[in-house]
Amino acid sequence: METLTFDSDDLATTEDFLSQAYARMRIGSSTPGPSRARIHRSSIDSVSIDEINLDFEMNYSVTPLGKLCLCIVHDGTVQDHAFQGVEDVFGPGDIALFAPPDLPYAGRICNARYNITMLDPALLSQVADSTGPLDRPVRLTGHRPHSPAAARQLAHAIRYLRDHVLADPAAADQPLLTSTATQHLAASVLATFPNTALTDDTATDRQDAHPAMLRRALAYMDNHADQPITIAEIAAAAHVTTRALQYAFRRHLDTTPLAHLRRVRLAQAHRDLVTADPGGSDTVTEIANRWGFHHPGRFATLYRNAYRRAPHQTLHGD
Repeated sequence: METLTFDSDDLATTEDFLSQAYARMRIGSSTPGPSRARIHRSSIDSVSIDEINLDFEMNYSVTPLGKLCLCIVHDGTVQDHAFQGVEDVFGPGDIALFAPPDLPYAGRICNARYNITMLDPALLSQVADSTGPLDRPVRLTGHRPHSPAAARQLAHAIRYLRDHVLADPAAADQPLLTSTATQHLAASVLATFPNTALTDDTATDRQDAHPAMLRRALAYMDNHADQPITIAEIAAAAHVTTRALQYAFRRHLDTTPLAHLRRVRLAQAHRDLVTADPGGSDTVTEIANRWGFHHPGRFATLYRNAYRRAPHQTLHGD
């Protein structure tokens, strides 16, 4: 995990920093006096989350980022934001895709406090099937959420990653935790914005969703539950598309691959709680983190639902 903090009232210094942190850009301002910019970034390999505060009006022109760039406006406005064929305005509470990864964009930020989340576009293909016979990467086809409820869910996923994973260096250094959180973020992005992922099952998918394939997928999950695996990797191990994998889990187990993987990891955490020395150094939090559960309250709820007791009761033999 990496963190950085930037604070400057010099426009040229800010432009240089932004060009290094994002992509080459030009900025300017008509606001008289100092132009103060404050930025705090937390990042892992595939995702970065920035909290930005600009107390002036800043126009910008940015070259392609090569990443998905999501913006949540807290205060102020983003005016005249434009990229190929699109022009829009964002205000407090709005969440938007600033631009596709391969397109430049420009606009004007007016005394705003906002969040910028950037993620590797390849993350989308890890949680959804690609489209077309050539397995082209999944792309977002719209810059606005398709519903307020979906936007709220995505904002929650971003806050969770920021506050419960990236804010904790010990958690951010655990690949299983970060993989689980970033996959959840990518799935939330796909659930929020129009995209090219195919969601309808095909005849081939239904034909491939047989019990032998499902057994291969289940075995792969059992053998790799301690590793940061993706839906795409599980499907590859079962020799099917992710749609066929998802269809098989719905048809035969009435669940999803990720939900089943979570249950496998919960069972492993239960095993570790049962076998741990009650007077030893292991804690509920450490065991939960070991299996990809970082939020203590969420882990406790899942555990109680599955085992009818609190995890600390199992650990201490109560």
